Amino acid sequence: MNWIYLIIAGLFEVVWAIAMKFSHGFTQPSATIVTIVGMIISFLLLAHATKTLPIGIAYPVWTGIGAVGTVIAGIILFGDKLSLVTWLFVILLLVSIVGIKMTS
Repeated sequence: MNWIYLIIAGLFEVVWAIAMKFSHGFTQPSATIVTIVGMIISFLLLAHATKTLPIGIAYPVWTGIGAVGTVIAGIILFGDKLSLVTWLFVILLLVSIVGIKMTS
């Protein structure tokens, strides 16, 4: 169950990162509120997951989910363009997240 909390925490990391972009430097109140609420939920779920998962496993998985998810959201929502080399590293990050999960 704590892995599920960790995955959801990582997804909320994507939520707050994208909301922060939409907040335009915290000048848009609704996006700012979504950013703050997303951060709180993400951190609370991460904290809950680390009750049983080692921090050395939970934290990199959490940040990895957030990083890969934010890259994908940036492509979909903002038309971000990535070079082939950047895609390679995003794929390596995703493989690393899966590898950490499989070996822990």
